[in-house]
Amino acid sequence: MSVSAVSQSTPASAIDAVVRRVKEGSRTWAKLDLNDRLSVLRDLRHDFAAVAEPSVRAACEAKGIDPNGPMAGEEWLAGPLVVLRNIRLLMDSLRDIQRHGVPHIPASRLRTLEDGRLAARIFPKDPLEGMLLPRNVGEVYFQPGVTAANLREHQASFYRKPHEGRLCVVLGGGNVNSIPPADCLYKLFVEGTACVLKMNPVNAYLGPFLAQAFNVLSRHHFFALVYGGSEEGAALVNHPEVDEIHVTGSDRTHDALVWGPPGPEAEARRARNEPLLEKPFSSELGNISPVVVVPGPYSDGELRYQAENIAGMVSNNASFNCNSAKLLVQPKEWARRSLVVDGVQASLGQAAVRRAYYPGAEQRWKQFTEGRAGLRLVGSAATGELPFALIPDVDPAQAEDRVFRQEPWCTVLSETGLPGSDDPVAFLEQVVPFLNEKVWGTLNATLIVHPKSLKDPAVNAAVERAIRELRYGTVAINTWPAAGYALVSLPWGGHPTSSAQDIQSGLGWVHNTFMLEDIEKAVIRAPLTNMPPPPWVPGHRGARELGRKLVQFELGPSWLKVPGIAAAALRR
Repeated sequence: MSVSAVSQSTPASAIDAVVRRVKEGSRTWAKLDLNDRLSVLRDLRHDFAAVAEPSVRAACEAKGIDPNGPMAGEEWLAGPLVVLRNIRLLMDSLRDIQRHGVPHIPASRLRTLEDGRLAARIFPKDPLEGMLLPRNVGEVYFQPGVTAANLREHQASFYRKPHEGRLCVVLGGGNVNSIPPADCLYKLFVEGTACVLKMNPVNAYLGPFLAQAFNVLSRHHFFALVYGGSEEGAALVNHPEVDEIHVTGSDRTHDALVWGPPGPEAEARRARNEPLLEKPFSSELGNISPVVVVPGPYSDGELRYQAENIAGMVSNNASFNCNSAKLLVQPKEWARRSLVVDGVQASLGQAAVRRAYYPGAEQRWKQFTEGRAGLRLVGSAATGELPFALIPDVDPAQAEDRVFRQEPWCTVLSETGLPGSDDPVAFLEQVVPFLNEKVWGTLNATLIVHPKSLKDPAVNAAVERAIRELRYGTVAINTWPAAGYALVSLPWGGHPTSSAQDIQSGLGWVHNTFMLEDIEKAVIRAPLTNMPPPPWVPGHRGARELGRKLVQFELGPSWLKVPGIAAAALRR
């Protein structure tokens, strides 16, 4: 199917009919028993597998990627793989609910944090799953009040106390093609709400594939697709039959819907906390994703590995990811500081310069780069493309500098140095308040920490304290937080300290296949270096083959498929 062969907008009269039809269907959906829900998921898995390859090809056409080249692996890994994994894990959870009443987490996977709160290790679930990200561990930290004894009371509340039927409008993200279906899967199967999904104009080409894949839901009026821009979005969210809204996009979209068009009236309403839109609202709204390099005894090879890791966090998907690395934070006087920046620059030189497919990217790129002292440009860009831009040594005292206050949403990485040299404890004591108070966003952050440093009890305590105190929905150690997004079992969303008046990266969770509630954050830990290297590093030659093989694995996990996956992953 051609990228252009998609309806541009759904007429207002059709939107009204769709909403009323799905609202009626929501009452049936809420009463559907577990066996019927499992049957729906089986059909979804079959139908989504059928559209996996053509949807990847459409995405490659839209983003200027060779569908037969290694870079197509990005679309396999961030599209069909995430959705099919999501479906499989939801099936596991529904079977657990049949047997145990809630998705099962063994007591051996629970621990108490130093501040008394509960943490649950949910990845890997078993050794076979562990081979997806070798030596990685994913945990969920809960808010105070959740204990090992009452954890069941903070899981799967829809299945314990179902509502009578609710309708959620999902305003889909336009950058990553797993976002719209995964957001709907969460609302449908975790919260029990029927969904009307409005496709983002940027990836409206995905709509016909989702219509085919979600047919088992739409033919019973549990789900529907519509198209259009802000006008259609406003009609949906303000429709009287719509109970709640979920948005993946920008904080500006959220604020316009909740407080009204930008201007004095909206700011006055915000100050009085009198929103125009009072319906329940969940959202994921982007982030200035920081990567913090904690000083330690790194070898040149270890720094090179992490520089490639960071470069991959920048270059993936042409940097149109809410979790793309956007701010590198290091000690100002640390002797290895320049080596990290130089290493990231060298690795970005191995990455392809990409089509800037997201609207407004060139204007934003210029806003961040024009007049910058020491600006480093990487790659030669043709018309419609943007080179990578490194902005080193931004003064952290300039709190209003846009690199700390505005997400670039383009191929820009800034770097700043906080006072200090090689004392990791003193550095971390500065990092936490700097990120929490000076840097916009609450979605995800990365800490690069040497394992030898963690053998020092004082450093280990400082790192664990930083993980607990950082106000981010995902904190990753030595890896890209996008790994937590892709695992799907881990919750994904902004830190719960945000509010409608200061929304930051949004409120609420998606993915979260263990159906956990009262979550504070997800934490994913990885080794400093690993073999095979992560598939997002620039120049990974096996990424497409790896993505295809992992999709087949999710359709039927088996140890027999592991050697082929490993061979593709090792094609660095």
